[in-house]
Amino acid sequence: MLPPDLTSTSHVDGPATREWTDNQERALRLWISLARCYSTFSKAIAYKVQEYDLTTPQFGVLEALYHLGPLSLGELAEKLLVTGGNVTYVMDRLEDQGLVYRERSPEDRRVIQGKLTAAGRDRIASVFLGHAKYVESLVRHLSPEDQSELRGLLKSLGVAIREHDLG
Repeated sequence: MLPPDLTSTSHVDGPATREWTDNQERALRLWISLARCYSTFSKAIAYKVQEYDLTTPQFGVLEALYHLGPLSLGELAEKLLVTGGNVTYVMDRLEDQGLVYRERSPEDRRVIQGKLTAAGRDRIASVFLGHAKYVESLVRHLSPEDQSELRGLLKSLGVAIREHDLG
């Protein structure tokens, strides 16, 4: 027996009639392209980062602390675009490996800062240049000018959405 909604002879197997504008179509296609590109890029990065015996969030924490110095857990969450709870979990795993430690800020004792241990500094320093070369290889299909232009366009779009639509 067919489900109730399929028993009627009025159902249509074809695509929906397009009821959106050309501008909406272009925006939808851009969103799909961005999502697919991000997914592909993320998978490639995650695969590479596994070679360092790290997860992508763990690599992000080590890289941020390496290049920016000690950061509060809130700052780390903001930089890595994750929740505070996620940063805490990642920091726990990195502490278990002896790569980071937490310390109260001398300026504000309420703030907990993430810091690299010597082993953490050595670990990220030993893989970062190779990682940068790998990322460079992923974008090699775009000219340096196109890479800069795309970065600028994506930043502008992100800022506009954040400021005007996410308030």
